[in-house]
Amino acid sequence: MVVAEPKVRLFFRIGYLGDAFHGSQIQPDVKTVQGELVRVFRSLKWLRGPEEDQVLVLSSRTDAGVHVRINGGVVDLDAALWQALTPRKLIRAVDDRLDKNIAFLTVEEVASNHNPRLAIHRVYRYRLEGMEFWDAPPLEDFKAWLNLFVGTYDARNFARLEEGKNPIRTVLNMQPWMEGDRIMGFEMTGEAFLWNQVRRTANALFRLAAGELQPGEVKAAIDHPERPVDFGVAPPEWLVLWGVAWENAPIPPSTHATSFSSPPLGRTAERTRKGRWQRAAQHEIKSMLHNEWATIGILPVTHHGES
Repeated sequence: MVVAEPKVRLFFRIGYLGDAFHGSQIQPDVKTVQGELVRVFRSLKWLRGPEEDQVLVLSSRTDAGVHVRINGGVVDLDAALWQALTPRKLIRAVDDRLDKNIAFLTVEEVASNHNPRLAIHRVYRYRLEGMEFWDAPPLEDFKAWLNLFVGTYDARNFARLEEGKNPIRTVLNMQPWMEGDRIMGFEMTGEAFLWNQVRRTANALFRLAAGELQPGEVKAAIDHPERPVDFGVAPPEWLVLWGVAWENAPIPPSTHATSFSSPPLGRTAERTRKGRWQRAAQHEIKSMLHNEWATIGILPVTHHGES
């Protein structure tokens, strides 16, 4: 009779650049964030045996193209292995082998029943000005539109609703994402989100700014979910999962002041120039994330003689 090795559950936090992966959740024959983590842990022989017996799950699901400052997850490892390692050694071993578009930031032991999906809240940021033909509205109008989405309601008209999913969601806060006096986009805080909820909210805000929608139409879509409407889905590349907060792991404050260039306007803002700016704007987001990870992922101090 083979006696199973005692296990410990480790909670880790990661960040990643979403345009390098086909989403976060593991899928056959395509590169995903979860799949990359499993590959590395198996290459280190820290995950062994049948895949169905292994535990390595992420907190928040993200689509292809969506960037992430902080997501989290858990992995079950042999207790003896964890005792032989320090957090510093584990982080370095994993990070050295991971795709460089993923940053393995922190790790700690938690209770064996810890579920990373049971977060306190999640924060997303969407850079609306990256979308083609964005026309920033007056700030007070924009704040009023954001307030339409705050509260607890049936959000099926702002989501790709999966079968069996509860459509009731609580949006705790909506606020402008600003660069000086310029509206870049918005920040959305909620307990949990439905699939595409933030991107559909973004597209509704974009269409409000373009004059294609009126606030009353958005309010009616929230107040009367039984009347299906579709305001469209904004592209994923301007969305950032800014952070996930757990009871003992709050979202770290931002440590890096990034300067975001403004989109070209006026007669010179033709397609070629706008396309070049959009590529530069994506690099700004990625630079911001790398600098954030450099601080969030400071390795724990170890005793002399450890590495």
